[in-house]
Amino acid sequence: MNLLTQVRDFYIEILGLTEGFRPQSTIRGFWLYSGERALIHLAESDQHFASEHQGYLDHIAFQTTGLKTMVEKLNQHEIPFAQDYFPEINMTQLFFKDPAGTGIEINFVNELL
Repeated sequence: MNLLTQVRDFYIEILGLTEGFRPQSTIRGFWLYSGERALIHLAESDQHFASEHQGYLDHIAFQTTGLKTMVEKLNQHEIPFAQDYFPEINMTQLFFKDPAGTGIEINFVNELL
């Protein structure tokens, strides 16, 4: 399985997104949806290379519900994660990486572990 397919499957399995309509393109890829909104556009490229140094994009963030379910899913798939909590806004954050190394932050308001 190539990296593009692994990343697609990761977002479907871990974040619950669905693969949906993507206009025809000469570049292989996928559009991943939450409901009717295309949130993530994945495109295959041979112009990008792994690097020892973090690029300008550190991570992407989402807000959702279901903190305990998300932690169980991450543990089940053996995905390492870190967490943080901000009491002044009662928000728990989880941080982890997708198979391509992109940082993911998930915010859960009014949810604690």
